[in-house]
Amino acid sequence: MKVTEVQVGLASCGIAAGAEAVFNQFRKILGSKVVVKPVGCLGMCYNEPLVAVITDSGERFLYKRVDAALAKRIAEEHVKGGTPLEDFLAPDDGFFKRQVRIVLENCGQIAPTSVEEYRERGGYEALRRAIQEMTPQEVIVEIQQSGLRGRGGAGFPTGMKWSFAAQEPDPVKFIVCNADEGDPGAFMDRSVLEGDPHRVLEGMTIAGYAIGARFGIVYVRAEYPLAVRRVKEAIAAARKAGFLGKRILGTPFSFEIMVKEGAGAFVCGEETALIASIEGRRGMPRRRPPYPAQSGLWGHPTVINNVETLANVPWIIRNGAEAFARYGTEKSKGTKVFALAGKVRHSGLVEIPMGMTLEELVFDVGGGIPDDKEFKAVQIGGPSGGCVPASLAHTPVDYESITQTGAIMGSGGLIVMDEATCMVEVARFFLDFIQKESCGKCTFCRIGTKRMLEILTRIVKGEGKPGDLDKLIDLGYKVKTNSLCGLGQTAPNPVLTTTRYFQDEYEAHIREKRCPAGVCRALLRYSIDPEACRNCKLCAKACPVGAISQGDGPFQVIQQEACIRCGRCREVCPFGAVRVE
Repeated sequence: MKVTEVQVGLASCGIAAGAEAVFNQFRKILGSKVVVKPVGCLGMCYNEPLVAVITDSGERFLYKRVDAALAKRIAEEHVKGGTPLEDFLAPDDGFFKRQVRIVLENCGQIAPTSVEEYRERGGYEALRRAIQEMTPQEVIVEIQQSGLRGRGGAGFPTGMKWSFAAQEPDPVKFIVCNADEGDPGAFMDRSVLEGDPHRVLEGMTIAGYAIGARFGIVYVRAEYPLAVRRVKEAIAAARKAGFLGKRILGTPFSFEIMVKEGAGAFVCGEETALIASIEGRRGMPRRRPPYPAQSGLWGHPTVINNVETLANVPWIIRNGAEAFARYGTEKSKGTKVFALAGKVRHSGLVEIPMGMTLEELVFDVGGGIPDDKEFKAVQIGGPSGGCVPASLAHTPVDYESITQTGAIMGSGGLIVMDEATCMVEVARFFLDFIQKESCGKCTFCRIGTKRMLEILTRIVKGEGKPGDLDKLIDLGYKVKTNSLCGLGQTAPNPVLTTTRYFQDEYEAHIREKRCPAGVCRALLRYSIDPEACRNCKLCAKACPVGAISQGDGPFQVIQQEACIRCGRCREVCPFGAVRVE
């Protein structure tokens, strides 16, 4: 059983966990005797840094949380000595069991920018088939029959969008890959671009052939430097191999791709704002129609698809529309990639078939809630998505079902919350983000979200007033109804869903001046139980403002007027004597 390859996860998550030192250690010890290869994110972010040891028989040993010291042992004892270190292998904890990996099938498995490795796994075969064996219309029909819908959030049928652009007589057309991923807690696009950029380039090129475009642009956040670098390297490699440029694969079809780095404005995820940004103008939405497929970049027909949408295209052309449509539900076909974050054991990147319930996603794939705490809700759809309570955990993950809850599918950010989460503070946090990211064009979005944020801020400070709840809901619906773009229309969702499902928490904050989750500082009261206190004075030493002093007996007392409610006393008390009310 000879080891032929060592794979080290060098996506952003792995690098942040220390994977570069691990990679360098393997290179130092093994030299050129064994291939030491950087790969993208496998999805198990909760176990980073990850290292896979591959044998000549194809057997794969996956090591978790590897540091330089463990890398040395793996190199010496397993790679050279042939004895796996069983205690350090990543357990079969069900993370992959219920996933269906279409978009992510190569991530964490291949060298990201290598054309050769991508082709070994079927890469660019779909492009060859499309431009050599199919007409543009046949490609569009295949995408239509697959049922693929835009994975950027709205869920518009991809084939229909392509057909609109294809019908336009303008000889100049564009394909734009929207990689302007701005949702807090979301990292789907980044992981795909870092782990399998050729897949996205192939999808863009097929889309260009289908609609008659000759030029494509990857619009990616400048905050993703690794993704930017790997996409540029992949473009150069694809061009050198003949999959980009003039007369691709000897056909009359020519197509070029460039990268445009965005400045990080959340509103530029909206199609028309993105177009304005590419053109060098301020990123602000415009009224539609005309739609970008009719008049987009510089007035020419433009198809804008996000990273995940385009990454599905090569698989569909290679395997057929019917194979893709076998997954999912009647109206939501295929799979969906999610960035699982928050209070969940298996945080990371997952790809599940549409139709799986939220409960199955959180518990079967995500491993459930840490510390045996109670599952409370999920925030789905990004900052302008919504909070779905545990009571609706049976909801299938598809566009229609999620919309019925008051949330939206969004691009795939999913934050899990437990019993210790304050839903009022969650609404305030997301609305604060949305308000800051508003472009300011619409009065309702610009002013309405600001007034909503002011009310929420007062409530979490214990200054809520009777009638605040009604004002929030009224403002929310007015912003939703009267805003121009999707950002403004969905901006109130975090508030409208939390007031709908967690009204009792709002009432407790406003009427009782109490935070049931024990999160909002202004509504907390710290005290020391004289019976439990051992007078060790650790709390007094830890208090940053000197609010703790000797009581009338052998116990400490917190001076309420001086307490800033930082919680340090509770953290350091070894006897559980500090109470929070």
